[in-house]
Amino acid sequence: MPSAYGARLTTFEDSEKESECGYVRKVSGPVVIADGMAGAAMYELVRVGHDNLIGEIIRLEGDSATIQVYEETAGLMVNDPVLRTHKRPLKTIAKRSGDVYIPRGVSVPALDKDILWEFQPKKIGEGDLVTGGDLYATVFENSLVEHRIALPPDAMGKITYIAPPGQYSLQDTVLELEFQGVKKKFTMLQTWPVRTPRPVASKLAADTPLLTGQRVLDALFPSVLGGTCAIPGAFGCGKTVISQALSKYSNSDTVVYVGCGERGNEMAEVLMDFPQLTMTLPDGREESVMKRTTLVANTSNMPVAAREASIYTGNTHDKKLYAEMPADSGYPAYLAARLASFYERAGKVKCLGGPERDGSVTIVGAVSPPGGDFSDPVTSATLSIVQVFWGLDKKLAQRKHFPSVNWLISYSKYSSALESFYEKFDSDFIDIRTKAREVLQREDDLNEIVQLVGKDALAETDKITLETAKLLREDYLAQNAFTPYDKFCPFYKSVWMMRNIIHFYNLANQAVERGAGMDGQKITYTLIKHRLGDLFYRLVSQKFEDPAEGEDVLIGKFKKLNEDLTAGFRNLEDETR
Repeated sequence: MPSAYGARLTTFEDSEKESECGYVRKVSGPVVIADGMAGAAMYELVRVGHDNLIGEIIRLEGDSATIQVYEETAGLMVNDPVLRTHKRPLKTIAKRSGDVYIPRGVSVPALDKDILWEFQPKKIGEGDLVTGGDLYATVFENSLVEHRIALPPDAMGKITYIAPPGQYSLQDTVLELEFQGVKKKFTMLQTWPVRTPRPVASKLAADTPLLTGQRVLDALFPSVLGGTCAIPGAFGCGKTVISQALSKYSNSDTVVYVGCGERGNEMAEVLMDFPQLTMTLPDGREESVMKRTTLVANTSNMPVAAREASIYTGNTHDKKLYAEMPADSGYPAYLAARLASFYERAGKVKCLGGPERDGSVTIVGAVSPPGGDFSDPVTSATLSIVQVFWGLDKKLAQRKHFPSVNWLISYSKYSSALESFYEKFDSDFIDIRTKAREVLQREDDLNEIVQLVGKDALAETDKITLETAKLLREDYLAQNAFTPYDKFCPFYKSVWMMRNIIHFYNLANQAVERGAGMDGQKITYTLIKHRLGDLFYRLVSQKFEDPAEGEDVLIGKFKKLNEDLTAGFRNLEDETR
């Protein structure tokens, strides 16, 4: 099949061994049963039919295999061939096909084996002993990513050859080991089954926060590097924007953004935005975020069978074909176990081999329950596993409050693990955060009373609580991802903004409680807002301070506001005595 570029797309080659082929016995929608598959492995990728449709083996029985096909199966016939294969790279497919969409059955090498990479060996040489996980070289990819080439976990031995510094392709031998008289050659390329966890030396307790640049997440519901988070929310609640903010601004080395079931234009937006976005490195250099990002796309405008296969068949495994008893809403009884095995990949670990090094994988799962119903089986199973819950609220999204994280139902179980970090960063922060949560919770309780008797009937302290909660909601928790000053909020800015709002709350309460002066004039909330209107405006305007001005400049402004609040309330009390 020639493409617009003239290059022939790969199909079954005549040189393929017939012994590696099975044949189709039954086709039922996206599920294909093939015979003659002896020697195949679970979850192995295969090519089905003369169109080379990509599929995955999900069940083996004797020499027959049940295959989940990720592309439209129309036209498949009994006795069509089934061949085992590997992965697919997007850019090369686009060049070969010259089409907007991926054509059926296209197959090209997953990594270009002709590109030359700059190989730089470590300070080891022939005769040295190495074992699984030991770093023996580095390979430069771009200014953000330097690949560390480690020995596969199952390899060990004495070095008989290591390539000198220079440029090599993925087919060139760069290391040769001898173990018990057997020599083994290694290239820079390593393959690893995606469903098998990588071995590690030991698991460590996670104690460093995942800083996202979103105030509501960093301050109220923090996660850790190596944590598990869930973002459930109905359609239109802003899951994609939060996911993209994590990819753009979080304190991670690399980001893998999986867009499964996203609309095609959302993935296209990521591809267009990310190359233009820059991040500032510690040495002051500006680099493209795309250099540290990997995108995995399975958009909702791909073939229907692919969507069914990857989402529904992947979860429910087509019960009528398997003759298994479905559980809640047709999902399998082992749904929670499958989800747990995925989320258990997250964690902070000590890596195998030398030199000693730590690493972490943080998993943030965005779940779309039908109609925003959090009792959906997938959502409830996910929430029983993850440690951080960022619940998105449809009503907040309709009020254009973004990120639409509901502060009353969300939670984080990592707060205690991060206490030592907060103590070092700012010893007052934990008390300030507790007070802010109390104010938001108290506002929810007062709203019911306000609906019955009106705001004027409330006590002065309750009026202050409502106004402070409004400050927190509209000028702290709400954040505009499309402005230069608010798209990313450093943690020091989040802490100082919250400190000043809670400082206002404490001072206002103290002023009201100190009561009347000699002439009987009371300090009321109305009086506070009238006399200290300029300070109140400065509180509202804190979010407009641009982090680009520098940390010292911003902290100076926030400290000045804090001191002015103290002086303003002192003067107010003196005047009313």
